[in-house]
Amino acid sequence: MRCRPTYAEAVLLLALDTATPAVTVAVHDGEHLLAESLAVDSRRHGELVAPGIARVLLDAGVTARDLTHVAVGVGPGPFTGLRVGLVTARVLSATLAIPLHGVCTLDVLAADVTIDGPFVVATDARRREVYVAEYAGPADRSTDPTVRRPTDLALELRALPCAGEGPRLYPDELPNGIDPQLPRAGTLAALVRRRIDAGGAGLLPAHPLYLRRPDAAEPGRRKSVLA
Repeated sequence: MRCRPTYAEAVLLLALDTATPAVTVAVHDGEHLLAESLAVDSRRHGELVAPGIARVLLDAGVTARDLTHVAVGVGPGPFTGLRVGLVTARVLSATLAIPLHGVCTLDVLAADVTIDGPFVVATDARRREVYVAEYAGPADRSTDPTVRRPTDLALELRALPCAGEGPRLYPDELPNGIDPQLPRAGTLAALVRRRIDAGGAGLLPAHPLYLRRPDAAEPGRRKSVLA
């Protein structure tokens, strides 16, 4: 029986994130990005994720059976899109019997910020709200993610540089937009590698980080029509 390689022996990591309008997938060998796919369509996550996986595996010249790890962005994000990526990652991990690692999607965006000093990341939460967290640097989140109306954010936060889609959606409240606007799976994969090398700090279970209840809810108990 062929033993699955440990992270120290050999790495072929598939990373994906569907917590924003982007469906992004990548294959990473632990040192280098081998292939990456990005499609932006907030209504077609379920249709785009499987072709994205197939494309990056083909471009990298590998098969799913060659994978040793799966990484997934756990949000925060809207319920439907976020669920697509998490379910896909869980199925791959279980089917291939390989480890699954979760990472906050805001951390993935922050990792690609290139400015010095503090900044915020704000992504679209719909309902005229944003998912937001403050960072002291690209690898140093200083507040837990939360969901807020941009107008309710403290003035000092609103004045900071802001990555994510927040500045595009709410330019009056978040006027200092910076790149990136959308997460990249290649960055997610590299971030997972660094966190495993650091002992696993910052890695999360593959559970959705919703921050609020989904719009859809189970119906309550029916009322009796009898007197």
